[in-house]
Amino acid sequence: MILRSACSILALGLIAVIAASPADAAKKKKRVVRAAPAVTGLAASHDLRMEGNRICFSDHYHYGSSMGGRTKRAAEIEAIKSWAGFVAFEYGNEWANFAKSGSKSMKCTAPYQGSWSCDLSARPCR
Repeated sequence: MILRSACSILALGLIAVIAASPADAAKKKKRVVRAAPAVTGLAASHDLRMEGNRICFSDHYHYGSSMGGRTKRAAEIEAIKSWAGFVAFEYGNEWANFAKSGSKSMKCTAPYQGSWSCDLSARPCR
């Protein structure tokens, strides 16, 4: 009688463990993953990666340039506007913020006194 009761309890315990296992396993496997915002249009054709809280093109650069700036700062601003204008045209305004862009590089020269030119490259981010 004791043996029969022990076997019954053991069998019920195994059934309870087996019945609970799939649910417990699902709970253990469930992870919280932050969803990335949807990427559409031409931007979706490029490899993207997360950089901090931004989504950036992995290895696709855009370029901007300026000529004839009266000061270096004026030439830099025009080159940034050139870069942002084309990025906005191709991918939308959310990608055209130069401050958020990655791998920025700008070179400026003044071949003539009072005439600055700049060339820049950067990877769009949003």
